[in-house]
Amino acid sequence: MKELLRLLPQLARMIGRIVLDPGLPRSAKVALAAAAVYLVTPIDLIPDFIPVAGVLDDLLVAAVVIDGLLTFVDRKLILRYWPASEASLDRVARVARKLAIWVPKRLKARVFSGR
Repeated sequence: MKELLRLLPQLARMIGRIVLDPGLPRSAKVALAAAAVYLVTPIDLIPDFIPVAGVLDDLLVAAVVIDGLLTFVDRKLILRYWPASEASLDRVARVARKLAIWVPKRLKARVFSGR
């Protein structure tokens, strides 16, 4: 979890670069854009001024996006833009998968791969 928080600025830059890659499915680009808008807008399901819980919805959205990307997008494409080691990608993937377990896999497949 700490590693994910340390990587957040680099992840934001990575997402900006990967969205421009023609190999990324259009549906994944739309999901990334929607998540980015949600994360930067002050309007949330749980307001940010509520201690701990206010950040929870942002963390869950980020986890769903990361899990979806790592599950349904070509790993080589992700690694091309990943800002750290492959081992760190695996650790982040495990955390994201645990946090995003409540989202049905077929919904993530539809959103991230266009299936």
